[in-house]
Amino acid sequence: MKSMVILPSWKPDDIYPSKLAKSAISYQHPLGLLYIATCIQEAGHEVQLVDGAFWTHSEVIDKVRDFQPGFVGISANASLWTKAMKTAAGIKALDPSIHVTVAGPYPSAVEEKCLEQCGDLDSIVVGEGEETVPELIARLEQGESLAGVAGVAFRADDGAIVKNEPRPLIEDLDSIPIPRRELLGDFNKYESPPGSYKEKPIAIVMSSRGCKAHCIYCFQMKGERRIRFRSVGNVVREIEELVNRYGFREIRFLDETFTADRDRAFEILRRLKSKRLNFSFYVSSRVNTVDYELLREMKKTGCWAILFGAESGVQKNLNTMKKGINLDQTRAAVKAAKKAGLKVYTPFIIGIPGETYEEALETIDFAIELDPHYANFHSMTPFPGTELYENIENYGTMSADTDDYTFEGGAFVPYTMTREQIDELRTLAFRKFYSRPKFIARRLLEVRSWYDFRTVMKGASSFFWLWAKRDSLVVRKERAAAK
Repeated sequence: MKSMVILPSWKPDDIYPSKLAKSAISYQHPLGLLYIATCIQEAGHEVQLVDGAFWTHSEVIDKVRDFQPGFVGISANASLWTKAMKTAAGIKALDPSIHVTVAGPYPSAVEEKCLEQCGDLDSIVVGEGEETVPELIARLEQGESLAGVAGVAFRADDGAIVKNEPRPLIEDLDSIPIPRRELLGDFNKYESPPGSYKEKPIAIVMSSRGCKAHCIYCFQMKGERRIRFRSVGNVVREIEELVNRYGFREIRFLDETFTADRDRAFEILRRLKSKRLNFSFYVSSRVNTVDYELLREMKKTGCWAILFGAESGVQKNLNTMKKGINLDQTRAAVKAAKKAGLKVYTPFIIGIPGETYEEALETIDFAIELDPHYANFHSMTPFPGTELYENIENYGTMSADTDDYTFEGGAFVPYTMTREQIDELRTLAFRKFYSRPKFIARRLLEVRSWYDFRTVMKGASSFFWLWAKRDSLVVRKERAAAK
């Protein structure tokens, strides 16, 4: 059966303020869709992947018209849900016989509610789809009911919504085929924010799935708090293919915690060094899973940057989020990473449940104390299925508009703050962190190429907009104080 997988059409302005969009834009490989498309192809079906980041809604529908699939799978997180519904409606208006399903974090969290909210959907896939989607397509091709297909909820012929049994998580991740990057088309269309990469093109790799932490704002599939690992050999084989076959120059590991298993991390590094591959890489980690020896070995193997989820500079708020770390661990990890020669990225959250205005100011001061290469200041966004979202009345108020469910959208407001204060604090945080002479001098000294220069200029443009932001309470208060 001809099949198509789609990421709905979206634009940077949907997530970031228009003045910041150009410097914050991140077009990354839709790895989840790529895995699904590869599995569909492995099952013997013709498949096409459409990444709506590069097409308008009407262009996406035109592609469906041209390809004439019998099955279309749409990917949706919370912020893309309204766009996914629009895409489903457009496909059904084009050809009602096309079976339309939706998968991703949002349907996995709210399950059959998606079918209740969107009458244009025939089914949804809950959880991991690499085994579920090919089985679903096989049933459709044979003209059989979807009853019994684990991990699927569907609309029966009489209109009733049927929810099948959940599908167990895939334990042997090596059984999933390595994604076929040619399904993406032109690799060069994918972009990351300036300063967030060293070389291009960039490939996304996930060497493990899941996380053992219990953060109340983070969605874990089926609520499981554990990590499943691909074998070292399987991971290294994929990287060899990406570098030698496809010509990728940088790898971004999408693992929640690349260093969760210290011995495994060392073995991956050892095997990569033995292959003498020419590439750089970037990882995310937790501050309580690293040490200088490991970080130094990562640097020697080609790692150039690491992201630590610092989140807050107030221990009370880290405890509220069940982050499972302390401030001294963050200080030690950042210090060790910088000593090892890695660039350090630290995101922080403003608007944590119970956080006061004064405590948010402490977080800003903590970010400046750490002095990472880059810091980001997000608004708290509890996604459907998370502990915070499911108990929202205990913590604050939540926007009913899923379009707000981005790290910039201010969807959640704790009882201890106002939405205006969150906006004010985020603006103040960016201004204080990035206007420091120490930061500016370091960025200028790092300019070694045209890319470095463009990165600095784009950053300067965004910072100027933040500084001049007229609708910020910070600006108004500073003006009032000066009178």
